[in-house]
Amino acid sequence: MAHDEQSNTSSTSGTKLPGMFSRYKNSVEQELNRVVPVADNSEAYRLLRYHLGWVDQQGDPMDTSLTQGKALRPTLCLFACDALASDYSRALPAAAALELIHNFSLIHDDIQDQDVERRHQPTVWHLWGIPKAMWTGNAMQCTGDLALLDVASQQVSSVTAIRVSDILTESYLEMIQGQCMDLDFESRTDIKADEYLYMIACKTGALIRSALQIGAILATDDTATVDAFAEFGNHLGQAFQIRDDYLGIWGDEATLGKATGNDIRRRKKSYPVVFALERASGQAMDDLLRIYGQEELEEDDVQRVLAVLDEVGSQEHSQRVTEAAAARALEALKPVSLPRWAQEEAEELVDFLARREY
Repeated sequence: MAHDEQSNTSSTSGTKLPGMFSRYKNSVEQELNRVVPVADNSEAYRLLRYHLGWVDQQGDPMDTSLTQGKALRPTLCLFACDALASDYSRALPAAAALELIHNFSLIHDDIQDQDVERRHQPTVWHLWGIPKAMWTGNAMQCTGDLALLDVASQQVSSVTAIRVSDILTESYLEMIQGQCMDLDFESRTDIKADEYLYMIACKTGALIRSALQIGAILATDDTATVDAFAEFGNHLGQAFQIRDDYLGIWGDEATLGKATGNDIRRRKKSYPVVFALERASGQAMDDLLRIYGQEELEEDDVQRVLAVLDEVGSQEHSQRVTEAAAARALEALKPVSLPRWAQEEAEELVDFLARREY
C-alpha cells in the first residue's frame, strides 16, 4: 500500500478521529463481515451482529456509524504492519480477531457493571437478559479465536502464526485478570495509584499492546522494532484508560453515547477517585469513605464526590498523567526508523487519545 509522503497532519480535536481510522476502516469492516457468521435464523449470530452495531434489535441492517466502535485495536495492528512493511493485508485476520476479542470483553463488562447503554443503544444483557448476553460474549470470543487462524493463510510462517496466537491469548488472559482486579477494587478504599496503574495495564493496556506487537511481528523479524511497538502500546494503553476514566466522570453524555457519572454511582475506583482517596483529608476524606461504604449512592452523594474531586485537583491531575503517558508512548517509537507519514500519524493518534471526547 503506497502512501503520500507529503505532510498530512492536521489539527485533530478530541471529536475527530485521526486519519488512520478512515484508511483502515473499510478493510477492518470487510474482514469482520467475512469472519462473523451470517445471522440467518440464529439468535446467537444476530446478537453478535447487534452488539457490533450492524443490525437493530430485530436483525435489520443499521446504516449509522453511531452504534459502531472506533475499532482502535485493529487499526493499531494494521498501522504497525503498514508502517513497517508498506502492506497490511497479512495482518487483517489478526485485526479482526483483536476487535472480536475486545467486543467479547465489552459484553461481559456491561453485565458486570450493569450498564444499560453502549454506543448509543441498549446493551445486550439489558435487552435479552444475562444468560443470553453471556453466551453472546463467549461466541464472540470463539469467533475471534477462529478468525486468528487465518493468519496462517497470509504467507505467514507457522512459527509466526503460533507466536501471534500466543501473544493474543496471553493478552486477553491479562485483560481478564485486570477485570477481576477492577471488580475487587469496588469494595476497597485503600487502593494506591501504582496498584491501579497495574490493573489498567492488564485490563486495557494488554490488548492495545498486543495489537501493535502483532502488527509489527507480521511485518518484521527485528526484535528491537517489535519491542518498541509493544512499549508504545503499553504507554498508549495507560493514556487511553485514564482519559476514559476522565470521560466517565466529566465527559459529555451525548458525545459518549452512555451516561456519565455512572462510575461514581457504581462506586467504581477509577483513577480520579483513587487519586482523591490518596490526597483527601479531614471532612473530605470522611465523606469519601462514608459514601463509598454505602450500598447505593444518592444524587447528593455523587455531587459531594464531584466536589471532593474538584478540591484535590483530580480532573487536572488525571489529564496531566494522561499527557505524560502519551509523551512516553512517542518516546518509545523514537529508535524505530519509520516513514514520515507513519511518524506523523503516530503523533496525531497519541494527541487524539490523550484529548478525545468519546
